[in-house]
Amino acid sequence: MLDSRVARHCAELNRCNQRGGRMLSIFDLLEAGTLDLDLAAYLMARITEGASFMVGARPGGAGKTTVMCALLNLIPPDCEIVAATAAAVRDDSRTERRNSRPRLDGTVARRCCYVCHEIGSGPYFAYLWNSDLRAYCALSTKGHILATNLHADDLDEAREQVCQENRVPMSEFNAFHLALFVRMEGRFSGSRRWVEKVYASEGVSPHTLFFDTKIKATHFRAASEEISTPFKRCRVFLEKGLQGGVRSIEDTRTKLIEFLSGSLAD
Repeated sequence: MLDSRVARHCAELNRCNQRGGRMLSIFDLLEAGTLDLDLAAYLMARITEGASFMVGARPGGAGKTTVMCALLNLIPPDCEIVAATAAAVRDDSRTERRNSRPRLDGTVARRCCYVCHEIGSGPYFAYLWNSDLRAYCALSTKGHILATNLHADDLDEAREQVCQENRVPMSEFNAFHLALFVRMEGRFSGSRRWVEKVYASEGVSPHTLFFDTKIKATHFRAASEEISTPFKRCRVFLEKGLQGGVRSIEDTRTKLIEFLSGSLAD
């Protein structure tokens, strides 16, 4: 029987499904070549520790929502996914959510992962723009994890859309620790999609390019060495799951929780 936590978590992922069919897991993306194994291990190591992220691609159908949801399945087990509707964002802006996570000022707050289904002005569920987007991005200052996607092919386009068009402070844009950009070639059944570039930030400083499939940025190797132990563990987890036939988002989440529980016990 599916664990209730896993069921609720995966139900939120399925709310992002725009095209029908089964939501894809990180193992599906590895199998399809959308993600490189080393890159997936690095992203997993960062996201399981609470990194916020955005996924960009200008054309529709490039797979940005698919990549976003596959990575959302890797957030910490104690972190609840909340759809970032304008109402939910405004509610959190007004209300302190209580938990056991201490803040610097002595209060405690429940860390959530707020998912903006897309940065955009359309009248669609959990799309945010203008003041609502600014309120959403400000949630990072309260310790929440943020995840979103947008129509942008590179970091400059994403920054212009978020910071210039929507007047989000640069510090809050930098609080997205990871910015991934998806490339697509071909159409329909013959198309190929892959994560081409990844930019990283420590949450304060500007993003730097650290992974690029064209130039194999050396920053990626250095960054992986900095988190050597979790990176290696995540790589083993992904290799075993891929070889063992783990594919569904429910099985992936269940295996992840078991893996992280074991890692914490080591």
